[in-house]
Amino acid sequence: MTKKPSTADLPLPTPRVSTPEILASEIIERLTYRIGKDVIVAKPHDWLTATILVIRDRIIDRWMESTRGVYNSGAKRVYYLSLEFLIGRLMRDAMSNLQLVDAIRQALESLGVDLNVIAGLEPDAALGNGGLGRLAACFMESMATVDIPAYGYGIRYVHGLFRQQMADGWQVELPETWLAHGNPWEFERREASYEVGFGGAVETVNGPDDKPRYLWKPAERVIATAYDTPVVGWKAKRVNTLRLWSARPIDPILLDAFNAGDHIGALRESNKAESLTRVLYPADATPAGQELRLRQEFFFSSASLQDILRRHMQQYPDFTNLPDKVSIQLNDTHPAISIAELMRLLIDVHGFDFDPAWEITRKTFSYTNHTLLPEALESWPVPLIERMLPRHMQIVYAINAKALLEARKEKYFSDNEIRHISLIDESGDRRVRMGNLAFIGSHSINGVSALHTELMKETVFSDLHKLYPDRINNKTNGITPRRWLQQCNPGLTGLLREAIGDEFLDDAEKLTALDPFAEDAGFREKFAAVKRTNKVALANLVYERMGIRVDPSALFDIQIKRIHEYKRQLLNIIEAVALYDQIRSHPELDWVPRVKFFAGKAAPSYHNAKLIIKLANDVARVINNDPAVRGLLKVVFIPNYNVSLAEVMVPAADLSEQISTAGMEASGTGNMKFGLNGALTIGTLDGANVEMREHVGAENIIIFGLTADEVTRARAEGRNPRATIEGSRELSQALSAIASGVFSPDDRGRYSSLIDGIYNHDWFMVAADFDSYARAQREVDALWIDQPTWYTKAVLNTARMGWFSSDRTIRQYAQDIWRA
Repeated sequence: MTKKPSTADLPLPTPRVSTPEILASEIIERLTYRIGKDVIVAKPHDWLTATILVIRDRIIDRWMESTRGVYNSGAKRVYYLSLEFLIGRLMRDAMSNLQLVDAIRQALESLGVDLNVIAGLEPDAALGNGGLGRLAACFMESMATVDIPAYGYGIRYVHGLFRQQMADGWQVELPETWLAHGNPWEFERREASYEVGFGGAVETVNGPDDKPRYLWKPAERVIATAYDTPVVGWKAKRVNTLRLWSARPIDPILLDAFNAGDHIGALRESNKAESLTRVLYPADATPAGQELRLRQEFFFSSASLQDILRRHMQQYPDFTNLPDKVSIQLNDTHPAISIAELMRLLIDVHGFDFDPAWEITRKTFSYTNHTLLPEALESWPVPLIERMLPRHMQIVYAINAKALLEARKEKYFSDNEIRHISLIDESGDRRVRMGNLAFIGSHSINGVSALHTELMKETVFSDLHKLYPDRINNKTNGITPRRWLQQCNPGLTGLLREAIGDEFLDDAEKLTALDPFAEDAGFREKFAAVKRTNKVALANLVYERMGIRVDPSALFDIQIKRIHEYKRQLLNIIEAVALYDQIRSHPELDWVPRVKFFAGKAAPSYHNAKLIIKLANDVARVINNDPAVRGLLKVVFIPNYNVSLAEVMVPAADLSEQISTAGMEASGTGNMKFGLNGALTIGTLDGANVEMREHVGAENIIIFGLTADEVTRARAEGRNPRATIEGSRELSQALSAIASGVFSPDDRGRYSSLIDGIYNHDWFMVAADFDSYARAQREVDALWIDQPTWYTKAVLNTARMGWFSSDRTIRQYAQDIWRA
């Protein structure tokens, strides 16, 4: 047999030339031979696909080079496991990072095609929900940019979260159909297919050394098949891989049943398997929903780990050096079951004893925590895991025994401390705490802002921190400046290049060179002109989609994020109602024209969040149609928030609303995107707002409200919100108007429970922070009137936001956690 040559001996394809003429020729070639269309009858979506294929070919050249380089060098690989990757549209991102935007534009113009028109047809990949998924996408791009070999692992959702529509102001969830016409960016990898099991039983057998070994025999098996999408770094220095798993049954159809007339039953296994990758975050209010969520998490975790171990064995004789060559980052608790699965694979499949397997596992995994909300730290009923993953439940008990014995014998933990660190919550129905499993099974646990990390040590993981005091560290989140400045705001990018040169394109922290221009009146005027152009674009989008006219010269006040009570969209709406009352009551005053924009999705089973969306729309309907307001205030809720919508809204914002209850937002990344694009922030000292204030200067950010410590103290003291409300005339009038049905004449009691929650316990400190928030908004008005001062602060925000680049974050992960 002929010896297979090494990768170093095989030639690489010759990189393609990328002049406009050659690009145009290749676009025609793809249109003709790959899509089967004549230029005469080609539609815009055909031109889009043909253009993507031409861009993709150039990515593949760098992709193969990157992959071979890692294999030949033996470099350590990072594997980023995340249930979400909110990557958005990819064409502009790829063109920009390949430095091909102008060449592609010219090539298409020569063919009579408008790049902007076809780029707008690309669907957003429905692979995420909010900040968690967008962070994963930014991190993947930054890992390629800073030259770290990496794979992202997730699920190839057919419908993703959901497409949000409004029906009389209520959120309606519809399936997202982003894959309906295929995905030209992805490559199916049939060779990367793995069996994933569920249910069944565990048998004990004698191993070759006469020690007992455990054999899991699943009752149900599905096949996970990989689909790869290349992720291009800046200037295509490296191209990494996003590998997403799709599920299919082992037997797609039961022919006997089908031929017997049971057509539905014959497809039962197929439908059951395919349901695994249909929807992101299926509602878990029912046992069936909980089971599907856990099945999804195990499905992608198991497939990813099998793939990682296979790749490792292609280069190395065994797994003893796995932590030296592999680092696996868990993005939140969703993939935490990976810890038990790696232990199972090492012990049951590859013959390791428990202790060496545990040492390898702990050194390989690291865990990013994204929440301080106990209810958001996943836990699963013990009976559910025992039934669905019986071998993993055994391993969880074994891990728990090891940790509890260590805590009791070496650290002399009390019974109460033991209860808190246990993987099994015994306080009610017995549940497995996935956050504790991720913590105990990882060598590093990081928070995502300085405040969040310190609060982790004091709250949700205080006893685990006492047991393992060296594990918690901070890695403040970041955003990729390629997507969130260069691509979404080309006008500002061009102005910055004209003022300070191109160094900031390679290193966002070089934006500090812009500082002196904040005092340059001519530069401020150009900066304001760019902002005005972006606001016109948003105003046009709102009119086209919703038929609402907004004035681009008004202050654009924007809050876009997942709808949740702790993020306090409700506080913003109540302040809008109070402002509405003031404008009508005092028409003689010079009110600043303002448009309050909202966008975001509520979880389908989150009643109060959906009620807040309805309230925003009800308030908008009344305010926007009241002639007494004279157009000085408008409220707009834009449906179906996604990355592409954010790319229009972020550059258009004058004011960024980051108003979560202090101590509850882990970091936030929207705050960074807005600041980078020259918006002023109004916010609490929560999450990364704390560090933003340090970087941009306290005088260039508007801070209000209780601190995290004050929130904790207020809750402990059980302060009476009713007294606070009655002591604030504006607040009490606004709450009364909402509760009495002023904004819901068709159902006057619609919001009574929402308002009662503020009167009775005010857990999210809406009443407690209202007066401070309202005063801060009037500070904003005064600043807006003084336009030179406003734009001085806006320029300084852009100049000082470079530290919040995800490139900096990833370098810190690589140095401190991954050792990559």
